[in-house]
Amino acid sequence: MSSNLPINQSNITAPTPQNTPLTSAPVAPGLSRPTVPDISEAIEEDDDSEGDEAGGPDFQQAMLGMVQGRLASLLGKSSGYIESLPVEVKRTLEGLKGVQAEYEKLQKEFKLEMWELERKYLAKYQPVFDRRRDIVAGKATVTEEEVAAGEEISREDDEDYVPLVVPATPTTDIKGVPEFWLTALRNHLGISELITDRDAGALKHLTDVTVTYIQEEKKTGFVLHFHFAPNEYFTNQVLTKTYLYQDEVGYSGDFLYDRAVGDTIHWKEDKDLTKEIEIKKQRNKNTNRTRVIRKTRPTESFFNFFSPPQPPPAVDEDDEDEEDEDELDDIEERLELDYQIGEDIKERIIPRAVDFFTGKALEFEGAEIDDEDEEDFEDIDSDDVDDDDEVSLDSPTSSPPSLSFSPICSYCHCGAYS
Repeated sequence: MSSNLPINQSNITAPTPQNTPLTSAPVAPGLSRPTVPDISEAIEEDDDSEGDEAGGPDFQQAMLGMVQGRLASLLGKSSGYIESLPVEVKRTLEGLKGVQAEYEKLQKEFKLEMWELERKYLAKYQPVFDRRRDIVAGKATVTEEEVAAGEEISREDDEDYVPLVVPATPTTDIKGVPEFWLTALRNHLGISELITDRDAGALKHLTDVTVTYIQEEKKTGFVLHFHFAPNEYFTNQVLTKTYLYQDEVGYSGDFLYDRAVGDTIHWKEDKDLTKEIEIKKQRNKNTNRTRVIRKTRPTESFFNFFSPPQPPPAVDEDDEDEEDEDELDDIEERLELDYQIGEDIKERIIPRAVDFFTGKALEFEGAEIDDEDEEDFEDIDSDDVDDDDEVSLDSPTSSPPSLSFSPICSYCHCGAYS
């Protein structure tokens, strides 16, 4: 925040808390509107401390910090205004909650109808996705009309675009697009963090990613299907990840997550990418004989995606200690990340896999992050920037910048990072 922000020192007051009106409410006589203490009281208490001359930048910054600190202590706390209302007004408020409940019922109806519409259009999208799959795999070739449409898009994106000229003699016998899905996943800012060099060997065999919707009487959700060609890592031809919603709509109007379920991966011998094998030699002190010990331990891998974290069991708040609280926070963060990645695969990567392969999607993903975090950055001299700090979005196979997901409501997808 700028230190040059002018502050009226004679009347520095904090804004009112969450349910305190800015003007007195027409309530019964004798009831006064709760007030917030003037920040000047805090200034008087701090008169003995030494500092810059009043009105200077440091003084103004200190005042702003004091205001923010006082506001932080008020967030989430009642001002007493609701409690001070007459019983008739409180009863009216209860009735208004009932009116709002009617809206929430309609909102759930709306969400379920939208879900049905998504399922309807998924059936219409499927022939397009099937066509893409066959072209990527080299089972079909693109038509002149498809190439012309693609070149038109390229001209819109780049006015200097030059149409490709097909050589008279083929320059390669490669069919389709090699490593299409591996590259597309690597160009997603979040998923790239999960893919290790070891995982790349298996993901080269990924031939398609599809989604199906679940709509049963008491079960709503979606299933991600990862299709693999035969490979040396596991025997599964398809790995699935199922996301289930609760039977209610969240405050933001979206479904609430219930849980995620992943497939069991049938790894071939010594090919489990989610584990590392540590080999140690040990010598017997008495006989001087040596032996080799092989130990396996968990390691980071994209394929841990199919072993999702489970929601923590309900715990009595009075019984929680600091260590348990940290562990619950860690589980919640992992759940949020897992649900967000599942949503991104369904909503972004599957529909626009070509843009993720070429890197075009990164231009939009990066722009969103820049907009969100713009206030966290300040201008610096170009001489102070290391070459290693610069990130280029031109190359689709370059490692994308890391991404910290914005916090989202627990077990829901209420719009963060979208």
